[in-house]
Amino acid sequence: MTKYKDYFEKMLRENKDSFDTFRKVHMDYSLDQQKFQALFNEEGGKIQKILREYENRLCANTERGIYNRYSTNLSEKFQNEVRKHFPLIDRIGIVIEKFSLKKLL
Repeated sequence: MTKYKDYFEKMLRENKDSFDTFRKVHMDYSLDQQKFQALFNEEGGKIQKILREYENRLCANTERGIYNRYSTNLSEKFQNEVRKHFPLIDRIGIVIEKFSLKKLL
């Protein structure tokens, strides 16, 4: 198994409760975005912190020296693996307001 997939699996194992909760919220959000937006943003914020931590661990050793270009690719592969499991992960933090036009008369 590749290194980024290893880190992804390790992240899921070590934070099982958080990701189980987020998986349910993610599924609910995919069905009704307006209703679950606040909960999705709240739980998603916690998940983003975990993702950043593991991404930093993954890329920490490769950012120094001659492998710094490899670090960027590794980070992208890790993020793409996350998107495979959570396609709406990039919508965390977005505030969607209901749009309506007011009549002039």
